[in-house]
Amino acid sequence: VEYSTFVKLAAEFFGTAILMIFGNGAVANVELKNTKGHHAGWLNIAMGYGFGVMIPVLMFGAVSGAHINPAMTIAQAVNGLFDWSLVLPYIIAQLLGAAAGQLVVYITYYPHYKDTENANAILGTFCTTDAHNDRINYFVNEFFGTLVLVFGALCCLSMPWGEADHAAASIVVGFIVWGLVTSMGGPTGPGLNPARDLMPRLLHAILPIPSKGSSRWGEAWIPVVAPILGAIVGAFVFKLFA
Repeated sequence: VEYSTFVKLAAEFFGTAILMIFGNGAVANVELKNTKGHHAGWLNIAMGYGFGVMIPVLMFGAVSGAHINPAMTIAQAVNGLFDWSLVLPYIIAQLLGAAAGQLVVYITYYPHYKDTENANAILGTFCTTDAHNDRINYFVNEFFGTLVLVFGALCCLSMPWGEADHAAASIVVGFIVWGLVTSMGGPTGPGLNPARDLMPRLLHAILPIPSKGSSRWGEAWIPVVAPILGAIVGAFVFKLFA
């Protein structure tokens, strides 16, 4: 079935929103004060992001490809795997979806944002930072993390077994994200997705949250540029061996 451009864009919008609800919702549950899951731990966050990718890919993979990530969209286009005419519309849909999903997290955790005095905990429910406060480390981790994600996802979804069973491939992609957050997520969060970082960071700057602190715009380019470059390399490696 070939879906219309509007339906594909709607799938990217809702898919990215779901990613944010599951992923940053898990962070909010762990980091914000007086939640039922306060201090539940890193595994809770990793599961949130794993399912946050798995569910949209299961829901919308057959509709739009479920990129839900501008880095994935750009990387596929650069490597001849996606139509350039759809790149900008896809990215706009993903950015708007990320904003919508983050707004849902903010609304549902609103009382807890008011209760929380730790500015770093609040910022972590919106966007990424480097735990070592090192921009080179920030860039390196986001680059390699996204490279692995894109290479792994394209392999799973495009190899014969994945094409024969998209549901199984989608589940494995979710496990790739889960594994990446548990293994490579310590330094930066991680982001691995420009929309997942940029739009929530913008909302962090705009929304009236007590004790929210700085949105750290001086480093905001890193989780945008590094994932895009990493994704391009990951897609190139996939195409080289596919």
